[in-house]
Amino acid sequence: MDRFFRFKENGTSYKRETIAGVTTFLSMAYILFVNPDLLSATGMDIGAVFVATALAAAIGTLIMGLVANYPIALAPGMGLNAFFAFSVVIGMGIDWQIALFGVFVSGIIFIIITLSGIREIIINAIPAELKYAAGAGIGLFIAFIGLKSAGIVVPYEATAVTLGDMTASTTLLAIFGLVVTVIFMVRGVKGGIFYGMILTAIAGIIVGLIDMPQQIVSSVPSLAPTFGQAFTYIGEVGWGQVLTIQLLVVILTFLFVDFFDTAGTLYAVANQAGFVKDNKLPRANRALLADSSATSIGAILGTSTTTAYIESSSGVAAGGRTGFTSVVTAGLFLIALFFSPLLTVVTPQVTAPALIIVGILMASSLGLIDWKRFEIAVPAFLTVVAMPLTYSIAHGIALGFIFYPITMIVKGKGKEVHPIMYVLFVIFVLFFAFLH
Repeated sequence: MDRFFRFKENGTSYKRETIAGVTTFLSMAYILFVNPDLLSATGMDIGAVFVATALAAAIGTLIMGLVANYPIALAPGMGLNAFFAFSVVIGMGIDWQIALFGVFVSGIIFIIITLSGIREIIINAIPAELKYAAGAGIGLFIAFIGLKSAGIVVPYEATAVTLGDMTASTTLLAIFGLVVTVIFMVRGVKGGIFYGMILTAIAGIIVGLIDMPQQIVSSVPSLAPTFGQAFTYIGEVGWGQVLTIQLLVVILTFLFVDFFDTAGTLYAVANQAGFVKDNKLPRANRALLADSSATSIGAILGTSTTTAYIESSSGVAAGGRTGFTSVVTAGLFLIALFFSPLLTVVTPQVTAPALIIVGILMASSLGLIDWKRFEIAVPAFLTVVAMPLTYSIAHGIALGFIFYPITMIVKGKGKEVHPIMYVLFVIFVLFFAFLH
């Protein structure tokens, strides 16, 4: 084991790696409850999604640890789960089973891209500013969902949205959770989001807004309501319901966000751990293969796109340097399967603070955009602002990718635009045409 994970070479030990694995798990354990809460809005069985979330995280993280030997954990990605639920299923009216098939296909394409070596071509084709804008826009979209779940933002006919009743008991509970979580985060507490959810749930139980769970540990819920539905459902409705321009855009969006989110996360965490040499990441293809495989596996199990988590940096900060950290984290996700009764105490008011905090963290990429270049500012701004205002990540990405070639051509820089961007321009124009 020592030789397999290269403990001596990386200057680490079993104890340090174990502590790092536990730290990473606590930092991202909130996804076990937030993901089922979001996906259940589509009609998916919340217990099955809980199991799919834990298994996808465990399997993906285990592959990352054993194949790539990196202390990086994976789980269903924030933003992508919101896109799956609110944009694809609820917004576009695509059945969740077909949406799962879209996730599966995006994972297969990701695997092909990784194995074929065209990863660099795609990375270089899309300008950095649009990648940053997509990340920030997703952050605002997630935060908006969180504010809505908390009751802080509510629908209003005259102005579309307005401030909710700040004296409502459920809203006050969410505000309490937000304040507590912010305190944890500002103080640099590892797992602050998870601890914030725990304290919010306890506070809700104390004041009578949340029922006390009947039990803490139970048998694992059935995975049957979601397992394999990405394929069995297609047999029932036929391929005519699947092969649409809408699903093509959905697949491209899943692929785009997962691809660049993973690449950015891998580089950031690996750089923190000191793995990056000469601006290159060793075993990058293995790490990307672990991520893409986890996405397809997760879709089969019954969850949205599985991706690398930036929270892995907390484990690296605790000393994690090898894949054994990931093995420990994967083991804890498997143990978590027996704690499904806690889903009953994780109400929208409990998860809302987590969504808002994650949104804040993702919005930080706004500072990386060169706003002084108007030809860049226009597509970047439209990408960012359209996501929360249209309640769709796909619409934001589509608008940005349509306007980028236009502004660059008008600026006289059309030759600097990669041909792939022109292809995407046509696809997204067709998307809006067919959507109409």
